[in-house]
Amino acid sequence: MRVVSHTCSNTEIVCALGAADSLIGVDSDSDHPPEVVARLPKLGRDLQLDIDAVMALQPDLVLTSLTVPGHERIVEELQARGVRIWVSDPESLDQVFQEIREIGTLLERAPAAAELVQQMDAAMPAIERSHRPTIAVEWWPKPAIVAARHSWVRDLVWRAGGRLLGEDHELRSLSIEADQPPPAPVDAIAMSWCGVSVEKYRAEVVLRRPGWADQPAIRNRAVVPISEAFLGRPGPRLVEGYRALAQLMESLSD
Repeated sequence: MRVVSHTCSNTEIVCALGAADSLIGVDSDSDHPPEVVARLPKLGRDLQLDIDAVMALQPDLVLTSLTVPGHERIVEELQARGVRIWVSDPESLDQVFQEIREIGTLLERAPAAAELVQQMDAAMPAIERSHRPTIAVEWWPKPAIVAARHSWVRDLVWRAGGRLLGEDHELRSLSIEADQPPPAPVDAIAMSWCGVSVEKYRAEVVLRRPGWADQPAIRNRAVVPISEAFLGRPGPRLVEGYRALAQLMESLSD
């Protein structure tokens, strides 16, 4: 099968299932596994996918997504071209697991998908704590955009022993206006800025944020970088995000 992957998480799932040889092209943001993506045509960033270049590769299947605002246009353009597509759109960890199984079925790797889900689930045990610290997982700093209830991140934070700021909001993400405090006291902030390499995350941007000076996270300088590759991609490397969150929770209890 000739597969084009649009979005990093889909690329990583295909490779984790042992189906890397089926990939004939990926979006330009797919960077893992490096030894796989290095040999593949890059077809444009997620919101600028070159549909003509995709079609020129004559794919049997395009794995696409609605996880980023604006992806709707890409999905509609692919549908208009008549190519077979599969669309990722999870809002919970269980849905991430289900989508891995679906991709496994499409690629005739169902047993591998079942094994991958089992391994991921086992690697992210629920940690019970007498006090669950409230953690903000921040997708963007200005304005502050944080993960909310309809996000797999909520499940990761809960399994790691915390509570997600924004989990009371029936949204995928919550935007907090400039100069406004968060909707609840925040014990720690995980910077996971989308489209920015973790080396460029700057805690000072958060620590100086107007309206947040009284937050425990700011007073205690509990602002840490966790790559968006580990929290923002609904695929195998969420395990790394869970581990980083669990380490953060543990540091708060020291």
